[in-house]
Amino acid sequence: MLHLFLAPGFEEIEAIGTLDILRRCGIEVMTVSVAGKRLVHGAHDIPVMADAVFRRAIVEGSEGFILPGGMPGAYNLTLHDGLRKALVKQHALGRLIAAICAAPMVIGNLGILKGRRATCYPGFEDALRDATVSDKNVECDGHIITGKGPGAFIDFAFAIAARFKDTNELACLKSDMMLQ
Repeated sequence: MLHLFLAPGFEEIEAIGTLDILRRCGIEVMTVSVAGKRLVHGAHDIPVMADAVFRRAIVEGSEGFILPGGMPGAYNLTLHDGLRKALVKQHALGRLIAAICAAPMVIGNLGILKGRRATCYPGFEDALRDATVSDKNVECDGHIITGKGPGAFIDFAFAIAARFKDTNELACLKSDMMLQ
């Protein structure tokens, strides 16, 4: 199971669009609020009911963490001590970590991007500490996937899905979604 984290001010299209594509692929994804309650409002004041509230036991053994951007959502992710600790552990285990838009700053500030290629929303490059900053829409480097911003969510979601599904399945879904 993958876990997608929601903090107040998250970028709705990055979170919900990515979630939608992954679930269309048949990938199990749980949305997890770091706000202390299940209802979380996005950057454009769209309320979303998360599947669960953050508890370490929920994310233990996760196959992958997904961090949508948005402001102040990405900043709010950085403030959650439990999430920061879980990200460091996830990285040490070599498990998938995917962050888009401003959210790569969360993992950049933890040193997770050191020596890796990464992309982010323009203006957040300084937070990608010791990474090679790319201007691509999506960067995949080992177990780390980063996306540039809201317009990249489709490529970002399919880069995540490619870790779990074969290319034929993904091609069929893209065709069904009229992306090809």
